[in-house]
Amino acid sequence: MKLYMTENSGNAYKVRLLLGLLNVPYDRVAVDFGAKEHKKPPFLALNPRGQVPTLEDGGRVFWDSSACLVYVARKHGGEHWLPSDPADMAEVMQWVALAGNEIQYGLQYGRNIVRGARQGDLEACQVMGRTALGALEQRLKAHDWLALGRPTIADLACYPYVALSDEAKLPLAEYPAIRQWMKRLQALPGWTPRS
Repeated sequence: MKLYMTENSGNAYKVRLLLGLLNVPYDRVAVDFGAKEHKKPPFLALNPRGQVPTLEDGGRVFWDSSACLVYVARKHGGEHWLPSDPADMAEVMQWVALAGNEIQYGLQYGRNIVRGARQGDLEACQVMGRTALGALEQRLKAHDWLALGRPTIADLACYPYVALSDEAKLPLAEYPAIRQWMKRLQALPGWTPRS
């Protein structure tokens, strides 16, 4: 299994987290963003979106962090990380959807605007980011995990850019339940530090 990634990609980090928690061996393939390797024909042949992460396994290629999480969870995690029961799966996937919408367009894009890596409206991103953080805080006030009373890919999908929300100028000081959830995640056996 090969994971095409960059060190600072939160989306690639989601997949690295799951691979680490499941103790799945894989090869890390560094993609040189500075040289725009992700926009050149060899990489585009793997991922027409020209983004990381991209996961290659057994002659098949998967791109987008959500697709990669689903693949790894179902192949190596059994029912625990992504159950097959329709209602349980939907409970997990609604949080994965939050990660791909409000968290991405709010926290991830806001972080990139602050860092000068993207043009855009920081205030609009922060509105979306606050919506995401509010939804997470509300859930986590009464639950240890986002879905099913245990860690799932829902938690891993949301974690990376929430952990970096201060870089979008949205500090977590007013979100104590989120801070406690992050500590629970970081205490899981097999947790992979960011770098």
